[in-house]
Amino acid sequence: MQCKGFLFDLDGTLVDSLPVVERSWCRWADRHGLSHDEVLNFIHGKQAITSLRHFLPGKTEAEIQAEFSWLEQTEANDLEGITALPGAQALLNTLDDAGIPWAIVTSGTVPIAHARHRTAGLAAAKVFVTAEQVKRGKPEPDAYLLGAKLIGLAPEECAVVEDAAAGMLSGLAAGCRVIAVNVPADAPRLDEADIVLTTLEALKVVRQPDGTVDVQLKS
Repeated sequence: MQCKGFLFDLDGTLVDSLPVVERSWCRWADRHGLSHDEVLNFIHGKQAITSLRHFLPGKTEAEIQAEFSWLEQTEANDLEGITALPGAQALLNTLDDAGIPWAIVTSGTVPIAHARHRTAGLAAAKVFVTAEQVKRGKPEPDAYLLGAKLIGLAPEECAVVEDAAAGMLSGLAAGCRVIAVNVPADAPRLDEADIVLTTLEALKVVRQPDGTVDVQLKS
């Protein structure tokens, strides 16, 4: 596969935050008498506000915003177990050393996303797209379209790197190339991903003189 830049999801792609996410949402589910499985099967890859509106259809916007504030504070303050996923730091360092543009494009808000990014010790992102910057979250294409624009590339020149079905659909809808990392095997349109792999450690990237990046699986 070839591209000119990368757009990375954060949670589950660069950072292992699954224990924190699931702890926080289970606590929230308990507050509302909801099944843990029902909540956890819906939330991944989506903006929190989208999930809250789904599970609280009868609530006012003010009530939903109050729930959002509770959840955001809970997640931002729980950093136990946050680590960089295998291969993430090395890949970002390789991109920086080669002058290959990249961005983080997350469904998380600024307090949560920046806390997890910082705790994981990842390379600084020059472009960091969070939930506050787009009206429609994943699986809509808005976030990845904005990410491509901010790194100065057309969507079709970008490779979206995602672990969640909603994020992969967002990348496809934006017209980007897609690298699926640990995306569930039953995810819709997984067969349309350019590369499917289980770890970022398997990726090899080489920048050509014209700025084109060759992306391969290590042998």
